[in-house]
Amino acid sequence: MRQRNIKYIAVHCTAGNQKATVMDVLAEFHMKRWKHPGYHYLVTYDGKIHNLTADGDVANGVYGFNQYCIHVAYTGGMRGEDTRTKEQKHGLRTILGILHKRYPQAVIQGHCEFPGVKKTCPNFIASKEYADL
Repeated sequence: MRQRNIKYIAVHCTAGNQKATVMDVLAEFHMKRWKHPGYHYLVTYDGKIHNLTADGDVANGVYGFNQYCIHVAYTGGMRGEDTRTKEQKHGLRTILGILHKRYPQAVIQGHCEFPGVKKTCPNFIASKEYADL
């Protein structure tokens, strides 16, 4: 696996259907535009964690920061709302905990918390919610 200098673990929502499958998410947007999916990990509505691309690959989640990021998303977040299920909250906390142990220097924050981003994604303040990890 390629080593990268991971400075951020970026939290996202797909801004789509909460019950979208992994293939729905990939077909909808990511595989049409980029070499690798936009997220490294995806948490579906049932809380299952799906690895979409290797940590060593640069994914396309936050323009200008991708080479320093691992991207984690949950399905849902349509209309700018935090639609995470109890299962998704658990799945997100699990994968973020694992990733933070793997990259202890990395800051966990939401897509909307990066400089210059004018989106509400992931529709909650991830740096506050996961400050204890």
